[in-house]
Amino acid sequence: FFFHPNTSASDSNTQAMLRAALPYRRRLQFATASACLTGTTVAAAAYVVRANDNDVRPLSKETVRVGRQWSNSTQCSSGDDNTGTTALIPSLSPLLSIQQVTDDIAQYTSLVLPTLEALHRAARLFTTAATMAVDYQCYTIQRQQPHSMLSQLYKWTFLTSNEKDMIVNEDRELKRHELENAIDRLEKDLERAQHDYVNGPSGSETKYNNTSLSDRTLAKRAQKEVMLEIARDLSDAQDALSSLHNEDDTQNAKNNIHCRNALRLLRLCRTNGGVYVKVGQHLANLDLLLPEEYIQTLSSLFDNAPVSSYQDVCEVIQEELGSSPDELFRDFSTEPLASASLAQVHTAICKETGRKLAIKVQHRGLRETSRGDLFAMTYVVKLAEKMFDDFNFGWICEELTPQLPKELNFVNEGKNAEAAAAHLKQTTLDCIVPKIMWDVTSHRVLTMEFEEGFRATDVTKIDEAGLLRRDVAKLISSVFNSMIFIDGFVHCDPHEANVLLRPHPHKKGKPQIVLVDHGLYKKLDAGFKESYARLWKSIVVADIPGIESSCESLGVKKMYPLLAAMLTSRPFDEVVERSQTNSFDVSQGEGGGDKAVIRGYAQRYLSEIISMLDIVPRQMLLIFKMNDCLRHVDYALGSPANTLVVAGRYASRAVYESDQKQKRYFDRIKSWVSYLRVLLRINTYELWTRLTLSQ
Repeated sequence: FFFHPNTSASDSNTQAMLRAALPYRRRLQFATASACLTGTTVAAAAYVVRANDNDVRPLSKETVRVGRQWSNSTQCSSGDDNTGTTALIPSLSPLLSIQQVTDDIAQYTSLVLPTLEALHRAARLFTTAATMAVDYQCYTIQRQQPHSMLSQLYKWTFLTSNEKDMIVNEDRELKRHELENAIDRLEKDLERAQHDYVNGPSGSETKYNNTSLSDRTLAKRAQKEVMLEIARDLSDAQDALSSLHNEDDTQNAKNNIHCRNALRLLRLCRTNGGVYVKVGQHLANLDLLLPEEYIQTLSSLFDNAPVSSYQDVCEVIQEELGSSPDELFRDFSTEPLASASLAQVHTAICKETGRKLAIKVQHRGLRETSRGDLFAMTYVVKLAEKMFDDFNFGWICEELTPQLPKELNFVNEGKNAEAAAAHLKQTTLDCIVPKIMWDVTSHRVLTMEFEEGFRATDVTKIDEAGLLRRDVAKLISSVFNSMIFIDGFVHCDPHEANVLLRPHPHKKGKPQIVLVDHGLYKKLDAGFKESYARLWKSIVVADIPGIESSCESLGVKKMYPLLAAMLTSRPFDEVVERSQTNSFDVSQGEGGGDKAVIRGYAQRYLSEIISMLDIVPRQMLLIFKMNDCLRHVDYALGSPANTLVVAGRYASRAVYESDQKQKRYFDRIKSWVSYLRVLLRINTYELWTRLTLSQ
């Protein structure tokens, strides 16, 4: 009911409409004032949530003035005579067009519900985080003082009815407490053993300086054996505790505090959906930082992410492509083949070619709510970091914030897929990327040819297909290292659901990778890529001065051993050991002991790792994320191949190609000789490994 200033008060249509509106004038006054108040209130939040958008503009002053003038107007009577009508006209004559006002209000009121929903999800996040923190704190007190009143209150507050009945089983409860106490003791023993191994026993500096090199080497090996023995005992105790929980049914298994809180976190991610599922998937890859219960529980997010209704899918396709799924495709599946944090995949048949297609459809409303979720999540995480000293996961939000808008643009994902396919074709590696169908692709709908495959971590299907896990691990490592060191255009989200596997159609007994989900890529700067390649080459050949120099070029000086350890998931002292033995291999723990050692180092130096993330270039964060995903896949395969050697081959090639650009002929010859030496060592090592395994 706002009219353009040129509207004539004597116009018969205008007067007729005004007469019809008069009985509802008070409702209109309230509605208009409320709309203007809402728009003004939401404006501040809109600027925060959509700070990077170019289309945000402040609420029109004219719109606010109109609302105030309209709500304060008392000149018009409620009758039908012309006096009342003309009394209303002066308050409307200088006002805006209805289109301008509705555009102003719609821009901000459209953010009201998404912003409130984001705050609601943030409230769930804070409630869940607080509950988990209290649970862990009370659990510690309950173990230290099992008969205190607080311990009894804790049992009846946090444990389920089945868990209360389980406490009656004293033998099982006693065994569980014994294992938990043994794990605590062994973790402390491992921490001391790792400290002694890395830094030497306390007060032993003078004694070590007075001993020969051979004696120090023997002492170092003895310390390492002690550390590995403790790690094996710790792994056995953790396996025994896990088996004890697995013997119980699902409800009783929740008596494990890690399992209980992992389930809380899983429910939070599934209830909130979207960005929260993305963060949960990332946490599921942090094998070395989180307990095994979290990894197993949150890994279900790779399979069972929230699913959008078929009606929402149809509406998104209609809005994006202008037609319904049935008009565009044949046999469009009503149920999704798979669902992820940002989208879900349906299958269909191309009407023209008869080829099977995979259609990736973004979850409805995600584009509008994602920024609000990131803002709210970042705020709550920062608050949690201030409240709890051991909570240091704010870097995950910092990593996701600039990348998520790119992942939500499926046109960008299609371009990434084509660029990756072109690079992989040049490498001749056995990896394919599904072909993009651009005529039925838009910002929220991505259509590609369907490619069969199973997860690269499904060891059962790998064995059934007659494939060697060693070949699978080597191929996966080769694909991603070629992206980093050769092309510099890197797939940064290679988690287990995005790396599919199948037997090669033309090479019997050999694997072929189907690489999907190309939303998150990073183009590495030339300078960063060169420094990173030199760092990896130095790590592989155990060139400690080269490691120090390369880390310094990346902005890391004193903490260069930590950066090398973070990249390789190995302690830096093993690099020192390889520099002395001139080998690619080091002695490792048997069974789960080796992983227990790595987890111990990661948890011990967690604060230093978080500090490191603030020092390194921002593009290194996505490299770390990719390494987390690849390490998770490698561990699932049983670490059958030395991926350090694979990375060294591609890093050495990148360094060689960079050095060939130098002007001095002597420098180019020197680089060529260095490259040949590294290749000779790598080829000799791989030949020796194959001969050893064949025997």
